[in-house]
Parts: sequence; structure tokens; C-alpha cells
Amino acid sequence: MEHHPGEILKATFSVIRGALREARIQPDKIAAIGITNQRETVVCWDRSTGRPLHRAIVWQDRRTSEICSALKRRGLADFVRNKTGLVLDPYFSATKIQWLLKHVPGLRRKAAQGRVCFGTVDAWILWNLTQGKSYATDFSNASRTMLFNIRTRKWDPELLKIFGVPETVLPEVRPSAYLFGKTAGSGGLPPGIPIAGIAGDQQAALFGQGCYEPGSSKNTYGTGCFLVLNSGHKMVTSKSGLLTTIACDRKGGPVFALEGSIFIGGAVIQWVRDGLGFIKTAVESEKIAKAVRDTRGVTLVPAFVGLGAPYWDAEARGAILGLTRGTRREHIVRAALESIAYQVADVLEAMRKDSHLSVRELKVDGGATENYTLMQFQADMLGIPIRRSSRLESTVWGAAKLAGLASGLWPDPGRIDRAVHYRTFHPRFSSAERKRRHAAWRESVRRILTVQK
Repeated sequence: MEHHPGEILKATFSVIRGALREARIQPDKIAAIGITNQRETVVCWDRSTGRPLHRAIVWQDRRTSEICSALKRRGLADFVRNKTGLVLDPYFSATKIQWLLKHVPGLRRKAAQGRVCFGTVDAWILWNLTQGKSYATDFSNASRTMLFNIRTRKWDPELLKIFGVPETVLPEVRPSAYLFGKTAGSGGLPPGIPIAGIAGDQQAALFGQGCYEPGSSKNTYGTGCFLVLNSGHKMVTSKSGLLTTIACDRKGGPVFALEGSIFIGGAVIQWVRDGLGFIKTAVESEKIAKAVRDTRGVTLVPAFVGLGAPYWDAEARGAILGLTRGTRREHIVRAALESIAYQVADVLEAMRKDSHLSVRELKVDGGATENYTLMQFQADMLGIPIRRSSRLESTVWGAAKLAGLASGLWPDPGRIDRAVHYRTFHPRFSSAERKRRHAAWRESVRRILTVQK
């Protein structure tokens, strides 16, 4: 799984021009710029020329699985997790950099000479907007590299040695709300505009949703789902397969957070549409699901690529259980929708258990939140209110808030949070009904796990 760094840059500059055109403003009216990005993806470029030295290796790429397995056999999994909050997995950046240094001819020699830059997508865009004057990233992106000690908030010498990465090839690390640099006349922008906010996509969405305090949480419903809980200044080491990462406080400074990744969220509806042909559009799923009162005992476990948190079973595969002669397509479509909510309930329960924090509501964003049937069932299964933001794209809203904060456009994000309105879904199930349904879901999951828990 690779991207061409030049295409990323071209697309970014195109978005800048499109945003200016839609907003009907001149570039010199921009007060500040925020960047939010796909995390973990690694870009490598020449420090002198700015030319990419290889295609970007994407977070989904699994080529370094054996490297991770070898490190686990050396007994390093707990050591890495204690420093980074992450599991040893190809998902993260460290082994991607290690692979590039080994396989790109001459790259290790150039790196030793300080002639190479490695960065996540935010650092690549920042470098190009400033024409090489700024080489930096923020705490949230650094915390996803597996080279950054989230306790000391520095690149870790022991981790760098394990992965064979010289510190000189890595960017400076700053808070998410920070003056990272100024534009230098590229991308259709005039020189001198402050680039004042950077955050990885999920942390940006958490900040965009106003989740500044411990116990506040958000879930983004996309192809997958990403549930993030602000745990404050206390680093929580999960015993339930969750990741510990760095997010933002009210001022854009670093705090800890727990994150749970669900591999198949909205993608299950895509499968019902494209794989089964039960619906013509994703929007139609709500109408079809509402045509029946319940699933009539049908459960769909969408483990198409294994299961993520809190199960982490890469070999598990999907199943539809409880089929009878009375089962119709409406029951299966409804079961597909409900599977999203059940998976979120699994992750939130793990977060409560690990953090010992009271979660009183869940803020939600992303395309699937337009499905009111799903949102109501989500509230029913969590037993807390679901608050759907009027801004479905909380990620870019969070980046803009960080930029405005660091540039002094507003003194506190609370001032502009009032511009966001919420639709609230209140739970209707009794505690007994909720527990009964969740127990039935877990039994279905248990039947497809390859490692029984």
C-alpha cells in the first residue's frame, strides 16, 4: 500500500485553491492554517532538494509483519508498549522507516550523513508549504510512530537503536497548537501566513468535538470506526487491547488518550450493497432496516479482515448467525447496521474498564451518523446519550480550531464551540435488555474467534 508524495502535495494544493474559491476570499485574508492528516504513513525525501526518495508507505501496509514478529520473539513487545503506548504492529511508522533504510539503495548512507528527512504526511506538507524552512511534526503524530516516548515526549534513544533509525532524520516535535512556520509562496498561497496547528486525524476530531476533559470521548464513523477517550494527564496502559496515545487539552497542549480501532464500520454497509446486492445505496440501508422491528435473531459479525479492539484477532473471519427460513434481507441489513453499534459498545466498555473514568455521553461524527436508526440503536446499546455534531467533518474543524488558537484568533476554543449544534439521541433500553443483547452479540463473536478469550 503506497502513495506518491507528489500526488499528495498536488491534491493538497488543489484543495487549498478549492477552499478559497468556495469561501470567496482572497488568500491574504487567511489568518492561519491548520493541517490534519492520515497518521502513521511515512514519507521520505531529500533534505537538500525536497524530492521524494521513495513512495510513501501507508498505514495499511503489512510488509513489515515479520520484522514485528521478530521483535516480539525477542521479548520487546512490553518494552515498546511501556514507552509508546502502542502494540508492536506494522500499522505504525517505525518498521516502515526501518524497511526503507534497508531496501532503498544508498538511503542508509544518506541518512547517516543527515541528508534525509522522514516524516508523516503533516511534516511533508509543512515542509513544502514553507519551502523547506520548517521540518516539524506535533505530539499526536509523533506518538503514532513507535519511536516517540509518550512519557518523556521525546524521540527515545533506545527505540531508535532497536529500529536502527538515526535521530537526525526525524522532525522536531511541538504541541498541536503551535506556530510551526509560515507559508513561503507555494501552493497558491502568498508568503507569511502562519501554519499554527497540526494534529493527526483522530486527535483533531477529538479536539474538534470539544473533548478537552478526562472522560470526554468521540467516535468517528467512517469505513472503520475510531473511538478516542481523553484520559487527561494520567497515562493509562490498557489491558484490553486499546492503544495509549497523545491528544490535546483545551489549549492544544498534550494529554493522554485511549484509542480503539474498529476495522469494519461503514464498510459493512458497502458490503451489503456491493457484495450481497441487498441495497442500491448506503442511504437506503436505513429505510430497509426500519421495515422490520428487529433482526429476528440474526447477528452479523463483520470480521472481514479480522477483528480489532478489544479482540485483536487477525485470523477471525465474518459470519452471519441465527438464520432461519423466516429471515429476509431486511433482517440481514438491520443486523449489519447493528453490528457497527455492538463493536463500538465493546470498545467503550473496555475504555471504561481500563481508565476507571465515567463516560457520560459520546460525541459522534462521520458519514454514518446521518443514519438516525443507527444512532438511536447506538444510544440504546451504550446506555448514554449520543450527541451528533452539526459538523460531520470534525477532523478539519479541529485543525482549524488549533490554528486559530495558536495564532491568537481566539483566546479559547469554547468561544467557537458554541457555533456547533448537536442532535441528541437518548437511550431507551432497560439495563436488562441492553445486557441481554450485548451477551448475545459476544456469544456470536466468541464463535468466530480463533483465539478464545
